Amino acid sequence: MSLLRAKIQDVFNEPACEQNRGKDANARKEGCSKPLIPGAAAGGCAFDGAKIVLQPITDVAHLVHGPLACEGNSWDNRGAASSGPTLWRTSFTTDLTELDVVMGQGERKLFKAIREIKEAYGPPAIFVYPTCVTALIGDDIEAVCQRAAEEFGLAVVPVNAPGFAGSKNLGNKLAGEALLDHVIGTVEPDDAGPYDINILGEFNLSGEFWLVKPLLDRLGIRVRACIPGDARYVDIAGAHRARAAMMVCSTALINLARKMDERWGIPFCEGSFYGITDTSEALRQISELLVKQGANPEILGRTELLIAEEEAIAWKKLAAYRPRLAGKRVLLNTGGVKSWSVVHALMEIGIEIVGTSVKKSTVEDKERIKQILKNDNHIFEQIAPRELYAMLSERKADILLSGGRTQFIALKAKTPWLDINQERQHPYAGYDGMVELVRQIDLAIQNPIWCQVREPAPWDCQPAVREELPRTNSETATLHVVQEFAGTTAGNFGEC
Repeated sequence: MSLLRAKIQDVFNEPACEQNRGKDANARKEGCSKPLIPGAAAGGCAFDGAKIVLQPITDVAHLVHGPLACEGNSWDNRGAASSGPTLWRTSFTTDLTELDVVMGQGERKLFKAIREIKEAYGPPAIFVYPTCVTALIGDDIEAVCQRAAEEFGLAVVPVNAPGFAGSKNLGNKLAGEALLDHVIGTVEPDDAGPYDINILGEFNLSGEFWLVKPLLDRLGIRVRACIPGDARYVDIAGAHRARAAMMVCSTALINLARKMDERWGIPFCEGSFYGITDTSEALRQISELLVKQGANPEILGRTELLIAEEEAIAWKKLAAYRPRLAGKRVLLNTGGVKSWSVVHALMEIGIEIVGTSVKKSTVEDKERIKQILKNDNHIFEQIAPRELYAMLSERKADILLSGGRTQFIALKAKTPWLDINQERQHPYAGYDGMVELVRQIDLAIQNPIWCQVREPAPWDCQPAVREELPRTNSETATLHVVQEFAGTTAGNFGEC
């Protein structure tokens, strides 16, 4: 526990964060996230955050040391994709019971589980995650992992981020610390070159990075390690030989980028692959960093040629959607890098942003949003469900872009909704991804179902007065009977 406390304090003291530098020593110890109420880990605990960052490493066995429910709750919580190994899709847990806790069998059971995984699957590494239960009873996973690594001849990495340590964001950073302490720098690649880069904080959701990597390949830039999207253990272990790095999500792994710069001299820039302009700017930043690190300056010219070619193709495809989406109003309920990158991307084609949430965004993210929107009234720290429903039901937005937790608010308000969080089914990164995002927004808004569900139900329609032709005596008598039964006035029949 003392080691964990020391690691948490080190993570909180993050000099690469402008907001953190402005705090005094006492305020810095408290971190940036609100402490979680015990038993209410809404939004994810530290264990969940660590698992999110490391599980996309596809050829590694991820072993959860704790009760079965912890693994069941955290398994497959991101839509990351793999181009090869599928071991990461297999759940491993020590499945600790009350009897194991009472009898002190936790460490013995963990060692046995590591041996069984080694014999059955032979992975290059096993990542071990303690949970609240095993951390509270004092299981020394560092000692168990060290002994198992020596006996079985493979890397066994302790990821010391039990749920009670803090928020999901803290767990993200503790996962980065585990990579720094036990993985990165442990393998020396024999093919290092002047055009090698790392991509940090990219999760390859729905295969998004596969839309960006071909652009880098055409420039002769090799991604030595994409952490963690579609990653391999040996690539991350040799990531210290990259010449530059790009940070996609600073909220998650800013500590990893800074410490790799300090230890191995790998400078980093922060950018986004969402939107045409931001994708082009990201490619420029990467090329400029490589040139500063000794690469041939001719890559700058090739980068501009590639950007001009790809932008022309993308804008031509988007031209068909401009008249259909111009003036449409979008409300974003997301956070992090998407809070500003998606905003900028949508404004490029004439879509109006009526609001964006910044709950999980950094200070730098918020400053970017202010520069883009130029209106603080469109920036929300957090939108309460009641307020969100009111905005949508009053038709202040034509579509809601958010995660799955707020989709039912949009559906109740009879408003189109599109998933842009980790559960999404379509890739939105790069030039082709921007075209796909606009296409999905157009499909959602133009779907004829919204006109139908907004129509009043037949039983809600007001009765309409209809002119009647002269009636015979028998028809009049029949009408009086119907009126007495239905309680209507002469000549009034409900009609929609």
